[in-house]
Amino acid sequence: MGRGRGVAVVVAGLVLVVGGCGEGGTDGKAAKASAEPKPTRSPSSSPSPSSELVEWVGDMCESTVALENLRKESAADLKEIRNSDDRTGMLAHAHALSYLTSTPADVETMAGDLEALGPSGVPAADRLRDALRKKVRSVANELGAEPPAVGLEYAESAVADADKQVQSLTPPEPDLPALTKKIPRLAAAYERAEQCAPGWQPDGSSGEGDSPGATGPLPEAADGKNYAACSDGACEILVTSTADITAKGTKVHVIVTDDSITFQSGGGVMQFGGAGGEAGFGNGLKANVVAHNKDGAVLKFSRA
Repeated sequence: MGRGRGVAVVVAGLVLVVGGCGEGGTDGKAAKASAEPKPTRSPSSSPSPSSELVEWVGDMCESTVALENLRKESAADLKEIRNSDDRTGMLAHAHALSYLTSTPADVETMAGDLEALGPSGVPAADRLRDALRKKVRSVANELGAEPPAVGLEYAESAVADADKQVQSLTPPEPDLPALTKKIPRLAAAYERAEQCAPGWQPDGSSGEGDSPGATGPLPEAADGKNYAACSDGACEILVTSTADITAKGTKVHVIVTDDSITFQSGGGVMQFGGAGGEAGFGNGLKANVVAHNKDGAVLKFSRA
């Protein structure tokens, strides 16, 4: 019996010991776990892009904005040519010639800018660049092959054909914003590139080329709207839309729009985009554009 009790004690002791070890081990591990700092998981964020990638994405956004602006301007030019109310059609012809000269040059410049843009290091983005390059180069070559000199009767149709090609200059799919949704580092570069911000426009888009008075009030014209003062060939007048002027025996029809000043006299048409332009009419008569903005133009007629 003594042995049995002893065994029982031993067994009980073992049970106690085992039980003690089990409970003590669990509490120890729990205490240790609570004492040790838990690893924290940083919130997911886009990888930091290289400055080169940010610059590349910015250049792509700038090209996209330039193409969008060109499409809008081209559509506005075509509308103005179609809705021209000048009596002879010469204004529309002059506008068309200006469009057919400047637009191919603008597209050629954009094609050159894209061709100068190197690889980004992001294959999908480079494929987008290559596809846009190809599209712009194709249109530039087609527009450049067309002679800008067209007859009066073909002016509108020639501009319509060119505008159709310009309107095709949209980014291929998937475009850059679509790619940023799939490629985190491209998205990070897009966020950092200034040119990709909503509403961004190129610096100087309304700066260097502006004429005096373009962002402020027009200077006062000495003769106001008294066009009869020009009869002797010397006057300074304000024209806000159209005017018929006879100066030194020469009849001049003037048309002023937000973007241009056009002089029609005899069989000639001269168009200027702002201050500084000078139109000559023979027999020593000339007209200088003193200032021009959305409110009109101040013109100075003089004779030699």
